[in-house]
Amino acid sequence: MIGTAATLIALLLTAESGSETVEIRDRGVVDLATFECRDTPRSTLIQRACYNSAQASMIVSIKGAYYQYCNLPVATFDGLLAAPSMGQFFKHRIECAGSNGRYDCRSRRAPSY
Repeated sequence: MIGTAATLIALLLTAESGSETVEIRDRGVVDLATFECRDTPRSTLIQRACYNSAQASMIVSIKGAYYQYCNLPVATFDGLLAAPSMGQFFKHRIECAGSNGRYDCRSRRAPSY
């Protein structure tokens, strides 16, 4: 029993830790290695929000689907996380501005990670 536990621990310590990837709607697979991600348990709309400060890019999980927003200032991302209602903030300040607008990655070249 002790030998089995020691072997399992050794395997866990020597195993390569792969980075997380997610499937972005309208984009494909993106590696989250360069993103800072936060789970958002207090929001009923957004389950997770990830931000890449070097690219000013945000990825959010909404009801299990991932969406990407480009050229999003860090202040807007911080505002989303601090908002009393993350869903309302997202809908009014990001999503409506993202649909073929200033944060829509489809209307401009999306960053490569």
